[in-house]
Amino acid sequence: MLGHVPPLPQQPQRPPFSGHMVVCGDDALAQRLAVELRYVYGERVTLVLPPGPDPRRPELPLTGRGRAAALFGRMSSAMNRNGGANGGGNTDSDTNAGVEAVRILQAHEPSDEALEEAGVDTAAALALVYDDDERNIRAALTARRLNPRVRLVIRLYNRKLGQHLEALLDQAAAVASPGLDHTALDASTTVLSDADTAAPALAATALAGSSKVIQAEGLLLRAAERTPPRDGQVADPGLCTLALLSSTTHDPAGTEGSDSSGEEGPRLLPDQAEVAAATGRGTIVLEAVSRDGANARTRRMGGRSAPLSQFFSRRLRWSALGVGLAVLGLAVASTFTTGDKPLHAAYLTLLDLFAMGDPAIGDPTARQIIQILSGVAGLMLLPLLVAGVLEAFGSLRTASSLRRPPRGLSGHVVLLGLGKIGTRVLVQLHELGIPVVCVEDDPDARGIPVARRLHVPVVIGDVTQEGVLEAAKIRRARALLALTSVDTTNLEAALYARSVKPNLRVTLRLFDDEFATAVYRTLRTAHPQALTRSRSVSHLAAPSFAVAMMGRQILGAVPVERKVMLFASVEVAGHPQLEGRTVEQAFRSGAWRVLALDVAPPADRRPDLGTPGTGPGAGDRPGGLVWNLHPGYVLQPTDRVVIAATRRGLAELLRRRSSLTPR
Repeated sequence: MLGHVPPLPQQPQRPPFSGHMVVCGDDALAQRLAVELRYVYGERVTLVLPPGPDPRRPELPLTGRGRAAALFGRMSSAMNRNGGANGGGNTDSDTNAGVEAVRILQAHEPSDEALEEAGVDTAAALALVYDDDERNIRAALTARRLNPRVRLVIRLYNRKLGQHLEALLDQAAAVASPGLDHTALDASTTVLSDADTAAPALAATALAGSSKVIQAEGLLLRAAERTPPRDGQVADPGLCTLALLSSTTHDPAGTEGSDSSGEEGPRLLPDQAEVAAATGRGTIVLEAVSRDGANARTRRMGGRSAPLSQFFSRRLRWSALGVGLAVLGLAVASTFTTGDKPLHAAYLTLLDLFAMGDPAIGDPTARQIIQILSGVAGLMLLPLLVAGVLEAFGSLRTASSLRRPPRGLSGHVVLLGLGKIGTRVLVQLHELGIPVVCVEDDPDARGIPVARRLHVPVVIGDVTQEGVLEAAKIRRARALLALTSVDTTNLEAALYARSVKPNLRVTLRLFDDEFATAVYRTLRTAHPQALTRSRSVSHLAAPSFAVAMMGRQILGAVPVERKVMLFASVEVAGHPQLEGRTVEQAFRSGAWRVLALDVAPPADRRPDLGTPGTGPGAGDRPGGLVWNLHPGYVLQPTDRVVIAATRRGLAELLRRRSSLTPR
């Protein structure tokens, strides 16, 4: 799958670069991040990988170092073929220097010795992207002690712990260097989660015409995918067209293009001439901008309340309602026939219901009849109470067990894998109100408690075994999301699901672009009417980690097939591509586009546009973002703008002058 492996670089004795980037990790994200930093941003990179093959991926015979070298070799060859002219105008001579530009070290753990050998004491930034949160935290504390100035980018799945860790490490840097100005101290700590970054994109593939929402300055930026229009129809361009997809009116499936697809792939940030000429193509447009209400309801991963429907069956609830209405009718009848007050009549009826009242001997006939009917109602109440107690105990007992897919379920999404990624995607789909059935072979997987809390049906079993997908009602499902960490398992599940339901919408989690392209073409040939999508979690998450290592922040990333488009806030000052130019002149097709202007005074600007204002008076802050700018507006040096950019376009802006807003 990785192709020919070039000879491993022989540079362990070379001293580390000063001001370089260090990436420590044990999976695909570390390799992707090193590729992003080296071949997109032109940075010098030291990659620290564990020795030996990955025990979680026994199907890959290469060691982590061998796979990384193969990936770097393919990227270097692609850069030499393309000359770096794809979208960014990259002229850095070192970018095409080949795999030798990446220094690869092997270490079992990110210990003091390993970090010192990697050159953390002189590094500009360090990324800790191990799959284990505890290992990343331990290494971050060590790195901060070795170099208080180093910029830390940490991968953590636990969101709350990440917030506390950011504050702790920044405080440790300030204490270790008390004489430095906080504004000049380049020791910011950024905690990111690849699961949070990739989950919305993966969940969106299960829906047709889905949209991606990015928050900026309390506003919601919606990038919506528009399916190809029918013949004779014109697609709504929205506020602007962000991308042209490979799908067309006559080929709705498209090519599912990546960075190596050339003209067959999607086109990011096209100009008006390209949009006008691309009639019949699917698009991603800036659809709407709405204010994010401060009192918006916050969704929760699991509810604590327990409604009656979870404890008692519908038949039992209807029976209880019938008995209650009968008792109410008897009390009303007793009031009219005996002339008693309503409260006293109800009291006598309840005594008769529970066989606690005296016999109505000598009382009027109506009173005797009501007493007999009340006794009959009491006999009906006894089995009802017993059934209620049994159902309640049964519900409490099964509340800790997993639900099975109910009969008659249809239109749901079958989700394979409840690891970190699958769990986040499950929460996303649940928040969208989409029914989900999960399949997981490990009963102790991370997402099992979440599925139990959300009352989502789960099938425990190996998806490659016959009958497991049938138990998940795959024949009546709307889509299949194969998100396990093993590419071959995802492919096998997709092939079997397509054999059961040929028109099923399928999304595969695949790491390698070449393998994903081959799989896509094969599935498309076999099932031309069905939609097939493939996504790489590391490919979706790597741009965010890379920008954070450059000391900047992006507002979000929108996947465009197997490409990624970034949204970032940029200070105009020092950018000759922006400063003194009109919005129309600053636009560079295939590289970047100015979308919004922050009109707040510089002293009142919020450092991080990606988070809503907090604290007293946050809602009264002057200014804000102005969208849909006039093409003739001239960008001033004091302006801050929001741009949409390709990876290489954003890298060019960072290389010319690093003026993106720091976190």
